[in-house]
Amino acid sequence: MGTLDGKVALVTGAGQGIGRGISLALAKEGVAVAVAGRTESKLHKTVAEIEEIGGRAIPVRCDVSVAEDIEAAVATTVERLGGVDIMVNNANDSKPGTLLDVDDADFERGFATGPLATLRFMRACHPHMVARGGGSIINLVTSAAVRWDASNYGVYGSIKEGIRVLTRAAAAEWGRDGIRVNNVAPHAMTPALQWWMDKNPEEAAAFVAGIPLGRVGDPEADIGRAVVFLCSEDARYLTGATVPLDGGQSRWG
Repeated sequence: MGTLDGKVALVTGAGQGIGRGISLALAKEGVAVAVAGRTESKLHKTVAEIEEIGGRAIPVRCDVSVAEDIEAAVATTVERLGGVDIMVNNANDSKPGTLLDVDDADFERGFATGPLATLRFMRACHPHMVARGGGSIINLVTSAAVRWDASNYGVYGSIKEGIRVLTRAAAAEWGRDGIRVNNVAPHAMTPALQWWMDKNPEEAAAFVAGIPLGRVGDPEADIGRAVVFLCSEDARYLTGATVPLDGGQSRWG
């Protein structure tokens, strides 16, 4: 018996990295998972991994920059899995860069796939969560937004801080509906980070040395398991919070 048996989750960006890790952690606790993302081959791989451990999952192709895709993803989840209890907003297409380097199109796409997509998913899930007596929404943000040196992170940080404000508002407005909304600010191994570390071993070593726990987080064991807790009854009085999952690297005020 899992701690979340009978629950249904929709996880975006679930074909790899942190989204995949969260999906696996939830599935191991009895959650049926709608694995959403743009690349179907990656989605099918995550679904197969979940099925190999005896879990239930479906692939849902979704570009979070497209409003119709978001509505369809939620509708498909409800139709095929019976509802939605957990929403994990993980996908976002934005990258670090200086203020002079970023162009308007990239900036707008970052917000379209960040705060706007998050808002759309939360609103689409709201009536279905209310119908099931409540739910849990987890939005992914970043500790880069609170770095003492914000160089290269102004655009990326502003996008993620927009999500944090939406989280606080949703927590305040929907608490009466039994819906809890929290952020996690993760630092874990992703394909992009692995690529950078392989290409820049000396910088990577210095980066890891700045993490008090001395390692980069694991997407499932360090991020996914924390998300399981946040979605469980053990965290039933926690909402509107930002939980840093970065090995102590950042200092939130």
